[in-house]
Amino acid sequence: MKIGIVCYPTFGGSGVVATELGKALAERGHQVHFITYNQPVRLDLFSENLFYHEVSVSNYPLFEFQPYELALASRLVDVVRFEKLDILHVHYAIPHASAAFMAKQILATYGISIPVVTTLHGTDITLVGKDRTFKPVVTFSINKSDGVTSVSESLRKDTYDFFEIENEIKVIPNFIDLNRFSFKAKDHFRKAIAPNGEKILVHTSNFRKVKRTEDVVRIFAEVVKKVPAKLLMVGDGGERSGCEQLARDLGVADQTRFLGKQDAIEEILSVADLFLMPSQSESFGLAALEAMACKVPVISSNTGGLPELNVDGETGFLKDVGDVEGMAEASVYILEDEQRLQNFKDNALARAKIFDLKNILPQYEDYYAEVVARSKA
Repeated sequence: MKIGIVCYPTFGGSGVVATELGKALAERGHQVHFITYNQPVRLDLFSENLFYHEVSVSNYPLFEFQPYELALASRLVDVVRFEKLDILHVHYAIPHASAAFMAKQILATYGISIPVVTTLHGTDITLVGKDRTFKPVVTFSINKSDGVTSVSESLRKDTYDFFEIENEIKVIPNFIDLNRFSFKAKDHFRKAIAPNGEKILVHTSNFRKVKRTEDVVRIFAEVVKKVPAKLLMVGDGGERSGCEQLARDLGVADQTRFLGKQDAIEEILSVADLFLMPSQSESFGLAALEAMACKVPVISSNTGGLPELNVDGETGFLKDVGDVEGMAEASVYILEDEQRLQNFKDNALARAKIFDLKNILPQYEDYYAEVVARSKA
């Protein structure tokens, strides 16, 4: 099958999932064409079945804001026509699904019918989509898609609650490539970070407000009162400077390291004892799944799709958003007993295996086949 994938080419969850999905499809023999404004950050290997088509946006001075949606629609028309794609899979409702609809209408004038699958990832629904300015476009784009998936049951429910959706939404959860994300013995790295045998806590994100990164620092500040520990903050974004200052104010700056954006995140997770995710909202929690695949238990909020991933009392603990004290107590409970910590680590890996790529990829392949068949009926 010839598949076009449209996504944001960034470190965000939707871009990561789309890229890893495309790479896996290519390995299975499908021809995969990425169509976006930059090479996706995870598109780090090429094969005869992988292609990248850049979307160029005009710098015509009349436009105060460059019309990316129009440029994307035009590029989609071009790629579908000349690469003879069988299906388009767009990640994120706007502007990708709306651009795909426009491209589909243009292609119809050439006698070409192309089915479109839209995958909803979270903020396109829970944040952007609820903006009154975009709500009609989001609703229209979802209803006009030939197939719609969401990454969690929670997000599926939110979509039906927030919008007047007539389309059926199929839940296909996010996945993990256990060939990449797995525990790797990195004793030298661990000793460099925690030379005195301290426990290592990790947080990874884009440091947006919704991630509540300052809560991570506050949780850690409580944990170190009872358990010698170090904190690794991975990623970058608007909240980073505030977290750095808070670490100084709380007296834990010396035990905290801000590592910025990292590609080999699995190596960092392999030295971790606990992963902190106190987010305000998470449609799924891909970063938590990556940690679990590396045998790292998770302390998280109980919002969105996180309860579908993190099993309270088995793979970690779930607490209310903002419950810093409760998350700190749960962290200490896991860390203070070695056998208990090992049990949580084993449970985390066992849970992650359910979301192994080899289990999820066939669901996408079957859904593509179903949508293509339905569009030809």
